[in-house]
Amino acid sequence: MQKFFLIAIIIGIPLSFLGDFLHWSHNLMFAIYAATIIALATFMGRSTESIAVHVGERLGGLLNATFGNAVELIISIFALKVGYISIVLASLTGAVIGNLLLVCGLSFFVGGLKYKRQKFNVHDSRHNSGLLMMGVIIAFVFPHIFASQTTHNNAMVLSVSVAVVLILLYMAALLFRLVTHRGVYPNIEEGTEHEVAEWTKRKSFIILLLSTIGVAFVSEKLVHTFETVAESFGWSEVFIGVIVVAIVGNAAEHASAIWMAYKNKMNASIEIAIGSSIQIAMFVTPVLVLLSLTFGNPMPLVFTVPELIAMVLAALLTIIITNDGDSNWFEGATLLAAYAIMGIGFYLI
Repeated sequence: MQKFFLIAIIIGIPLSFLGDFLHWSHNLMFAIYAATIIALATFMGRSTESIAVHVGERLGGLLNATFGNAVELIISIFALKVGYISIVLASLTGAVIGNLLLVCGLSFFVGGLKYKRQKFNVHDSRHNSGLLMMGVIIAFVFPHIFASQTTHNNAMVLSVSVAVVLILLYMAALLFRLVTHRGVYPNIEEGTEHEVAEWTKRKSFIILLLSTIGVAFVSEKLVHTFETVAESFGWSEVFIGVIVVAIVGNAAEHASAIWMAYKNKMNASIEIAIGSSIQIAMFVTPVLVLLSLTFGNPMPLVFTVPELIAMVLAALLTIIITNDGDSNWFEGATLLAAYAIMGIGFYLI
């Protein structure tokens, strides 16, 4: 499988140049770009997994989520510059519900098939629940309600204010977990075996940097195919953002979280899946709101009603299922069922 992804990169990047030069169809180029990004994302995931072995599970999970979200951020920046605001908001929605329902659900399901019962740090889980409540339910719902009662300019002022508050709170959350309260809430031991990193720390960072540069290059080209692909398949911009872009943009962390769960490293799996959604809500989205001001395409923090309801329900269901620090395959199936229902709904819009 690793050789397959390497071959996909070796073939995909030259084809990204050649296809653009020869004016191949946008549908074909969309498939090439998406496959290349997914292949590059797997190398990002492998490098961050190696780094996790060197620096520790919690920080490693954070790095995996961060660089997994880097793909989403890069795609969104290029889409924002072109003016695809609705696709950007939809892709952010898809990243949140995809990580909470699809990735977390698959992790619980796959891990639960191998282990009857899997445990993870309940203190971290409750900490994440509070951040999900703040980042998704409070910070996203209020601007939507406020925007319907005021002018666009005032809605933008509120959006920028909320964005700044969310970024500051996210930085405070990292300070809390990694510095001031590091070790205060001990992790559950998940095994005694000593894991050996696939690559050295230096090699891991080099591969991570090169993969990120490759993703940035291909993502810019991917964005320009959205309109044609949507027309060809009859997809709405919302469906492209919520399902297609979200899955492509988060491929690395999807695979990493599931693999961690299969190895019974549930703390790392939770950190990747749920931690990624929190980072999308409290850092990536606010950063995009602020960047939109410099691109001349101001993006207020106002989602559509279906997007908002999907994120709120996904957050609430995840909080209910994970608050006990315990998981099994049926809980994973429940999360996956919720994602399937939402996916069908967005397809029919």
